[in-house]
Formats: sequence, C-alpha cells, structure tokens
Amino acid sequence: MRFPSNHQCKRAEHSPGALRAILWPVCMIVVALPLCATIVYGLIWWRPEEIFTPEVRDAALNSIVSSLVAGLLSTCIAVVLVLFIERTDIPGRTMLRLLALTPLLVPPFIGAIAWSGVFGPTSPVNLVWSKSFGHPLWNFYGADGVIFLLAMHGYPVAYLMVAVTLDRIPRALEQAARISGAGTLRTLRTVTFPLILPAALSAFLLSTVSNLADFGIPSIVGTPERYQTLATLIYRYVQSGTVDSPLQAVSGIGLTMLLAVILVLTLVRHIPQPKLPYVAQLDEPEPLHISTRWLIGLLLWTVGAGITLLPLFALLSQSLLAAPGVPLTWSNLTLDSYKEALTNPGTLTGIVTSLMLSLGASLICGFLGLAIGSITARPKRRSDHLLGSMALLPQSVPGLIIATSWLLLAPWIGLYNSPWLILAAYVTAFLGLVVQTVDAPIRAMPQFLIDAARISGASPIAVLRDITWRMGTPAATTGAAMVFITAVRELTISALLLAPNTQTLGVVVFSLQQSGSYNAAAALSLIITVIGLLVLRLTTTTMRGR
Repeated sequence: MRFPSNHQCKRAEHSPGALRAILWPVCMIVVALPLCATIVYGLIWWRPEEIFTPEVRDAALNSIVSSLVAGLLSTCIAVVLVLFIERTDIPGRTMLRLLALTPLLVPPFIGAIAWSGVFGPTSPVNLVWSKSFGHPLWNFYGADGVIFLLAMHGYPVAYLMVAVTLDRIPRALEQAARISGAGTLRTLRTVTFPLILPAALSAFLLSTVSNLADFGIPSIVGTPERYQTLATLIYRYVQSGTVDSPLQAVSGIGLTMLLAVILVLTLVRHIPQPKLPYVAQLDEPEPLHISTRWLIGLLLWTVGAGITLLPLFALLSQSLLAAPGVPLTWSNLTLDSYKEALTNPGTLTGIVTSLMLSLGASLICGFLGLAIGSITARPKRRSDHLLGSMALLPQSVPGLIIATSWLLLAPWIGLYNSPWLILAAYVTAFLGLVVQTVDAPIRAMPQFLIDAARISGASPIAVLRDITWRMGTPAATTGAAMVFITAVRELTISALLLAPNTQTLGVVVFSLQQSGSYNAAAALSLIITVIGLLVLRLTTTTMRGR
C-alpha cells in the first residue's frame, strides 16, 4: 500500500493560487469598490448645510423612530412566537411555524399593497365600520402603518435568528427547572429567555438597520400622509432633482447610513454570548406542557392566520374589483384588473427586464459564489477569511446603500442610466447569499477525497473541478435560484437605479400603485406572489430530492 508523502499532503491542502488571484480583484470590484465610493464621495462632498437641512432632519427623525419602534415590536413578536412554538406543546406547531414565517416570502412593497386592502380608506373593513360608527376603524396610512408593516415583515428574520440560538440550548436545563418545581411560564421566563436574550438583542439591532433603509413600505404607506423617511427622500432627490446637487446630498446621507450600519454590526459582534454548560442528552425531552395550551394555541393560530390570509384575501379581492371602494359582491367581480395589468405597456418590458437581470445575477452569483465558497469554506490562509468576510459584507448592508454606491460610481464607469448598473448592484447585494449556501456542504466534505485525488496525480484545479465544485454545485444551484427569486421581485435597488425605458417588474407594480391603478397593482402583485411561492416550493423540493 502506498502512503502519501508529507509533501503530497501539504500540496493537497492548498487551493490553486491562480484562483485566488482572480477572485480577489473580482470581489474588490463587486463589493469593495462601490462601498468605498460612498465613503470617498461622502467625505469629499460633505456639506453640513446640505445634509442637516430641516427636511433631512425630519426624514431622519421619522426613519429613526419608525425603525426603532418596528424593530422592538418585531423582536418581541419573534421571541413570543419562538418560545411558544419551539418549546411548548401547543397544538399544530409545525403548521403554525409555517404560517408565522410566511411574511418572509412576500416582498415588503407587495405586503404594503396587500395590507392597504385590509386597512386602507376604501377597504371593506373600514367601509363597513364607517357605516356603523361614522369613522373608519383604522386608516393605516402614515407613521403607524409604516411601523406596523415594518414589524410584520421584520419579525420572521428575528424569529429565525432567535430559533437558531434556542436550538443550541439543552432542553435538560428547562427540564431541571421543571423538576425543581418551576412552572412552564416561570421556566421560560427565568431559564430560556435569559439565554436567548443576546440573540434577541442582535435581531433587534439588525432589524432596526434593515428598517432604516426600507423603501417600499414608507413610499406606499407613508407618502399619502406626507410621512417621509431617508429612503423616500433619497429616491425623490435622485428621480425628481428637487435639490441642486442630488449626488452630493445622496452621498452624504449614504455615508451617514453606512456608518450607522458599521456601528450596529460592531455592537452585534460584541454582544456577549451565554456560556452553555455541556449536558449529556440521551433522549429528546418532551415539549414543555402548559395548562392553557389550547387557549394560547387558538390565539396564536388566529393571529398567524390573520397575518397570512388577510393580506392575500385583500389582494385577491382588490384584483377582482373594477375600482377601489366597490362593494365585494358577485356581480362586481371582474378580470379587468388582470387585463389592465398584463396589457400595460410597461408590464411586458418589466417582465423581460426583470427576467434578464435576475437570470444574469443568479448565474454570476452562482458561479462566483461557488468559486469563493470553495476557497473560504476550507480556508488555508488568513486572506481566505478576509475574502469570505468581504463577500458576505453586503448581506448586512441595506440595498439602499448598495444602490447609492453604484449610483455614485456609475458616471465614472460608463453605466449611468443603463440596466447593467442594476445588474451590478444585484450581484453586489446577493453574492453573499450563494457563498453562505455553499459553505456548509463544502465544509462538510471529507478531506480524504481531496488527498486521494492529489495522490492519484490530479492537479489542484482538477481537484476543485471534479470534487469540490461538483459537491458544491447543488447548493450553489439552490443559492442561485434564491437569488433569482429575490431579484425578480426587488424594488429598492431597481427604483433608485431606474434607467429611461428600462424598468423592472417591481418598479412596474410600484408605478401602477403610484399612478392610482390600485386594483391593477393588486392583480400583478398577486401574480408575482403566487409565482414566487410556487418557484420557492419547487426549489425547496428539488433541494430535498438531492
């Protein structure tokens, strides 16, 4: 039997340097260059008289208040749902978990359109309430509606973050508290909650940053009541030219927001994590029993069904009516809104543009993410960690800042008013999604496969091609599909980088809503939502099959 020499094993551990030499410049151009453009432009064009105007200060105050309150609400909702769904014996926990996470699959701007059919001025709920009591139940346009929707679309991410931490907590700790005489609610309050508190705090900070840069919700729900945030202010500066030097103003606001993101990420990194003791677990403990589980289950089921079904039903009802405020009766149902949405001159253009840009972004992110993941998942140099961190950085940077960065860079690289600028921003925003997806399967790949291939005479690039990349391709394909689903429904980046005669599908829906074609916007939103859910279902089924 032939044993590998030390020299052969050492060579087998290293990926080809040529690949690193290619990936580093590409990653610098895709990630570092646009973000550095915001920093450089912001420092050069920093004009306090243009940044600290009363209009900017009011928008900043609105953004801070709505982001903080919505972040707190979403985190509290997520913690309550996680504790009861993941740790107690309430009935139907699996289906309830799916209901709770459904808002994660709906783009925020489509969620805003859907909820406007529930609590808008002409919604059936408010019309019936007005006839009975003389005033609407709740006209959610304005600050309260913005906060509500940000919380509704923010809590699923917080739920996932807290649930991941909860899974690492030994259930034997909770069982020990129960054996000592503590009730279920006391156990959750004194044992479980303190251990997930750091994760909840991280979720709150990240949710706040995400809310700060959201464009779709405040533009649809806040604008009718003149509730302006930094995101909608930047959009107005760029699209309408209401200031003399829009790029200078945008760069200063973008730099301020980027510094806020960096500060929040630093705070998240320094949040102390709980030190969990090792507890031997021979079998899986039963969920914590609560005496009022049917009552709590009924309450959570009612809330979950309302969050999921009410906006979908509102979209459906809006799309089947000829105009807002028309009573929902069989005689008033029509498909005219679908006809208007699908025959709109911009719809076909938006569909083609979105499909081309999303497909291009998914292919580029798929190949580039697989190549970067193959290096960073099994790092052999310190620079490999830095490469991975750079590729993942845009995952923590709001799309508003990414769009602003490419907008500032566009005149210097000849992409101004070009659809390719949107493609570049998509790649920056979604590259980290594929890198994250391929990390686990490549990291779990047995080292002896690489050693055996190298001993057999395979070159390093052949090892990457025939082993590492082949094993990582299914995950990269899944990641690329997620990039496609996300990009085809994206609004913030597309709206800010919109080129003449070039609009994406999200911009088409937004334009219909802004022009007063609410029912047509609802029809197209429903089509996008259903197709997105079907594609996501197909993607997850294919991934499980593999």
